[in-house]
Amino acid sequence: MAGAVGVAVLAAGVPSAQAITGGQPDYEGHPNVALLLFYSKDAATDEVAFRYRCTGSLVSPTVILTAAHCTEGIEGVVLATFTSEIAQEPPSGLPRAADDLIIDPDTGESTGSTSGFSPDQAGGSFDFVAGTAHVHPAYSGFTDMANWNDVGVVTLTAPVDATPIAVAPLGTLDAVAQPALNSTLFTFVGYGTRVDKPDAGPQRPVPLSYPLIRRVTESPGQKLTEQILQANGNPNDVKGDGGTCFGDSGGPGLLDGQQVTVTSYGFTDNCRYIDGHQRLDIPVVQEWLATFGIPGMAPAGSTPEEPVGPGKGAGKGKATGNGNGNGNANADRPGFGSGDVRGNGAAVGQSNDRGRDDLRAVRAGQSS
Repeated sequence: MAGAVGVAVLAAGVPSAQAITGGQPDYEGHPNVALLLFYSKDAATDEVAFRYRCTGSLVSPTVILTAAHCTEGIEGVVLATFTSEIAQEPPSGLPRAADDLIIDPDTGESTGSTSGFSPDQAGGSFDFVAGTAHVHPAYSGFTDMANWNDVGVVTLTAPVDATPIAVAPLGTLDAVAQPALNSTLFTFVGYGTRVDKPDAGPQRPVPLSYPLIRRVTESPGQKLTEQILQANGNPNDVKGDGGTCFGDSGGPGLLDGQQVTVTSYGFTDNCRYIDGHQRLDIPVVQEWLATFGIPGMAPAGSTPEEPVGPGKGAGKGKATGNGNGNGNANADRPGFGSGDVRGNGAAVGQSNDRGRDDLRAVRAGQSS
């Protein structure tokens, strides 16, 4: 989800990939959850990169865990901030690459960038930390539900002074499979768009780019597969109080204080139905995370193994897809639609991923 600091996979501009629907402001409830800001090229033209945002979680002092579709095809470095409140209204104040110029102040449309963020843009009023993006080597690009692997990490150039989130051990979610799943509440955190009625125009609830803050919600489980946890994100559900939306992509799903998922996709453009979250408690994910020194391999209830030392990630991915990029089911890549990122979801029966928020445009006529 990208746009004027808005919604990445689900929105355009610098908004977020998906924002919490319902729920409430997080304030300092999860100071180890970050907003990720980055530039990624348009897969259709591969000429210039545009600014996007996602969510990520600190899982070691120098590693942020997020979604693969938030780390694929990155130009330059990723900037991460743990500031809870970015902006209540536009402009957001989020930085741009040196060569990214605003060409339409009303929409936030920009020229894009050929180089993305540079490491010297760390710091500033939001205390950004710079990092390098890595994509899971088996990430399917939203084409294979049996091998989804929508996991990425950002390795930071400096440690963060916050308590990391513990990644749940192998098989944690299997213990809450049906029939217990429907009554199990999961906590989701992110910087995504808020779904509400706009100030003007048709009064149908839509994702709104502002306020741009960290939010938190609880959702009951709905379905569990070997790769995916689906949760009920309807804010009117009697068990939970909302779900995820654009800009929340990559954000943590928590159970009993441990991270069990990262936010991956959704089924509707108003973020009020089923949300899809990539499981972390499976071998294909934990074996890769171990190369970055992230523990969690021991099965639930056993003694954890010693973590594997830091290693190299899979490198940078390249955005792929053949959709039309206009927010329809085959949009060319996460976060690059008209505020609604669908990834390649149609190929596997999914609607839209909770991917990056494209910051080039903003919902409801707001500027960046």
